[in-house]
Amino acid sequence: MKLNEYTQYDGLGLAELVRSKEVTPEELVQTALAAIERVNPRINAVVAPMRDEARATLTRGLPQGPFTGVPFLLKDAVLHAANVPCEMGSRLAAGLVMPQDSELMARFRQAGIVPVGRTNTPEMAFNVTTEPLFHGPSRNPWNPEYSTGGSSGGSAAAVQAGIVPLAHANDGGGSIRIPASLCGVFGLKPTRGRTPIGPDAADGLNGLGIEHVVSRSVRDSAAMLDATLGPDVGEPYQIQAPERPYLKELEREPGRLRIALSRVPPSGVPVSPECVAAVEDAARLCQELGHEVVEASPQFDASGFNHANTVIWSSNLAVWVGGMAAATGRSPEETLEATTWATVQYGRGLTATELQLAFATVNQVTRAVGRFFTGYDLLLTPTVAVPPYKLGVVDANVRMTAEEWIDRIFTFCPFTALFNFTGQPAMSVPLYWSDGLPIGVQFAGRWGDEATLFRLAAQLERARPWASRRPPVHAAL
Repeated sequence: MKLNEYTQYDGLGLAELVRSKEVTPEELVQTALAAIERVNPRINAVVAPMRDEARATLTRGLPQGPFTGVPFLLKDAVLHAANVPCEMGSRLAAGLVMPQDSELMARFRQAGIVPVGRTNTPEMAFNVTTEPLFHGPSRNPWNPEYSTGGSSGGSAAAVQAGIVPLAHANDGGGSIRIPASLCGVFGLKPTRGRTPIGPDAADGLNGLGIEHVVSRSVRDSAAMLDATLGPDVGEPYQIQAPERPYLKELEREPGRLRIALSRVPPSGVPVSPECVAAVEDAARLCQELGHEVVEASPQFDASGFNHANTVIWSSNLAVWVGGMAAATGRSPEETLEATTWATVQYGRGLTATELQLAFATVNQVTRAVGRFFTGYDLLLTPTVAVPPYKLGVVDANVRMTAEEWIDRIFTFCPFTALFNFTGQPAMSVPLYWSDGLPIGVQFAGRWGDEATLFRLAAQLERARPWASRRPPVHAAL
């Protein structure tokens, strides 16, 4: 299969070719590896091809799933495959492997994917750009001088550049949606508990983190969520199953939705004219499609929200780093980037009381936002506050306190982390471009209501298709 043919299909399209025996999984894997060789030197999205693992997966035989034979990339953070390094973008964790698949990895395998590589991530997935000292910066396929966003930047760049049609991603503060916005792909963060985190952790970031994918098509995201959703044994969150498969939701019209529009975050962080234009453009499109759009925003204590984020992230990082240091025998102070180390030190100094107070803030914010959503089906905001930014603008290896670093990050992404707090589903949709660079918009839904998001996303995708847009750095070019 030639690269220009391979990149015309989404994941479900490639799987259909496999089912009809028009192409073999071996051919798809070789094509994906050729795509890595062609474009990765220019964007550094893939930190390690997984040729041996792909070969072993094919040799074992593939299950019959929605993505049987489809090449797939694993973000180098949290999720792990048996005996494959999971290094969290950090020199501290270099070479660290787990002896078994995490539950989500096992479900990815049951869906039929073939892992062909690991994607770049900022250290500890703790940045809005993907520029770790360990592996170097990932570059945006639309302009290699610009950031991919973070923390799933390697995955989003690889998908946009045609290496694979969809890739693993996760989101503890916007890490699916931010790179989806900057790279121009689709990224949905599911509801808390919709996909499994374990068995090595009860939850991610005390409930802030969730796992899924980034994709070029809405239907790939829906089908993969269908294939992987549901609690694992012993999961702390038991969420109601969807009424029907999400892939089937794409065939249903969303009806007339009442959509709240918010241009400005509660923190008051300035939003660039380009991002305001993007969200206003999306609002007009929604109105043209028959939806009601009303200007309204949830209100909560933004400074308390930032502080609680700092406490939760810092305490978790301190625990993660302690475990990695014990496993590798390396010194965190000597191997971590400056802001990561500062955050770890802050986390080590926190008390149990301070963590409980942070959880109280989570509850207060969640209740306020929940009340807001009793009056609206969805909330429309910019995904990020600024257009794609150049590499080096958000440097994690500078002297800064944990509080300063969180505040710095939130000047770029003041909209996304709210829905990690509340656990609600939210998506970034690539509807707008400015100066040749994509600017996504975010739609957030009620708790457990991915169905409405998927129905609207499919409607938007039909009204303004984006998959045919190809960046200057692309496997088919």
